[in-house]
Amino acid sequence: MTRGDADPTLARAVAALGAGALDETGLQRHIAPLFSRHRAQTAGTVYLANHSLGRPLDATAQDMLEGLDAWYAAMGGAWDAWQAAQHAHRERLAQLMHAPRVDCVVPKTSAGQGLRAVLNTFDDPVRVVATTGEFDSLDVILREYARRGRVRVDWVAARGDGRFATEDLVAAIGRGCDLVVVSDVLFASGQRLDGVPAIVAAAHATGALLLLDVYHSLGVFDVDVGSIGVDYAVGGSYKYLRGGPGAGFLYVAPAHLAAQVTTLDIGWFAKAAPMAFDSPDSPRLADGGDRWLESTPPVLTYYQARAGQQLLLALGVTRVRAHSRELQRRLVALLATHGIGAAGGGDDRGAFVVVRDARAAQWAKALAARRIAVDARGAYLRLCPDLLTTDAELVAAADALAEVG
Repeated sequence: MTRGDADPTLARAVAALGAGALDETGLQRHIAPLFSRHRAQTAGTVYLANHSLGRPLDATAQDMLEGLDAWYAAMGGAWDAWQAAQHAHRERLAQLMHAPRVDCVVPKTSAGQGLRAVLNTFDDPVRVVATTGEFDSLDVILREYARRGRVRVDWVAARGDGRFATEDLVAAIGRGCDLVVVSDVLFASGQRLDGVPAIVAAAHATGALLLLDVYHSLGVFDVDVGSIGVDYAVGGSYKYLRGGPGAGFLYVAPAHLAAQVTTLDIGWFAKAAPMAFDSPDSPRLADGGDRWLESTPPVLTYYQARAGQQLLLALGVTRVRAHSRELQRRLVALLATHGIGAAGGGDDRGAFVVVRDARAAQWAKALAARRIAVDARGAYLRLCPDLLTTDAELVAAADALAEVG
C-alpha cells in the first residue's frame, strides 16, 4: 500500500502547532518528535549545518522501506509503484516552485546533471555568463566544458565587499552570450542575488537563456520560477528539503517544452513508449518534460525525499522563513555581544548566518571538537539554525565561537 502524500502523524503534528507563527515551545513539543531517531543518535551535538545537509525525519526510513517493499513483493511489477512515486515527487517539487506544470520538473541526481542537460541542448559552442561564486557542482562542469572548447565563459567576480552586483552581470550579458548561469542565493556568503528578474530580462533582451540555481533558495524563500521567468532551474533536496543526496531536479520552462527542445542527455525513459522497446533510427520521444528523462532512474530517491517535502508543504515556506529569520537575528545579536560581526536574518540573505574571517576553517574545526557542527567555505564560517534549534543551542554556539576565535 502506498502512503503517498497522506502522512497522518506528520499532519497531526503540524495541525497541533496551529496557524500562528512558529515558536520553540510548539516546535519542540510537536515537530521535534518527528525526528526522534536523528535526535537520539546525535544527542549532545549542536547541529548548525542544516545548509549543508538537512536533518532526516523518522518517516524518511519508513518511506524508503515502502519503495523496497514494492521490489520484494512485486519484482518487475514494482515499476507501477515506483513510477507513481516519481510522479508524486515531481508534483510536490512543482508545487514548491510554483511550476506551471508537473512535467516541467525533471528528476535528476544532481544540479550538475541538470546543467549538463541544458548545455547539451546546444549544437555549437556556447557563450556563457556565470559568477565566480557558483558552487562546484556547476563551476567544475563549466570549467571543464570550457577547457574542451565546448563553452566560452565570461566570469563575473564579486566586488571588494564580497557581494555580486546585478549591474556587473547585466553588463556582462550585454557583451553577448547564449546562456546565463547564476545562483539565487550564493552558497558561500549566503547573499541573495538581488534583481534576478532584471537579470532574466537582460538575458532575454539579447536572446540568451537563463539557468537559475535554487539549491539555497528553494525551501528558504517562496520561489516562483514561473513569475521570475527563468528558462531553467536546478536544485536538489540535500539541504532545506531534507531529502538527502541524489534527489535533484531540473526545471524546464513550458515554452521550451512546447518547442520540443531536446538534449543529448536522455535515455530510454525519454521515449514516448519506454516499455515498447522499439529502436527506430530517430527515437520517438515523449511529449513535454518526459523527453528530458534519462535511463533507468534511482527510484528510491523519490521515497527518500518525500517526508521532507511533505513537512515543508504542510508548514508553509513563509512560516518557516519567518522563524528562520528570527533565529538568525538572534544568533547575530548573540555573536555581537562577543564582538563578533556576522551577517544574516535580512531579506538579502538565505537561511544561514556567516562570519567572514580568514580563520573560518580553523574555527569550524575547533567548534567541531566541541560538538558544534558548522562549516566553512573560504573565508565564510556558516551557521544555519533550523526548526529543531533551541535558543540554548544558539547561546552555546556563540559562546563557543567567542572562546575559540
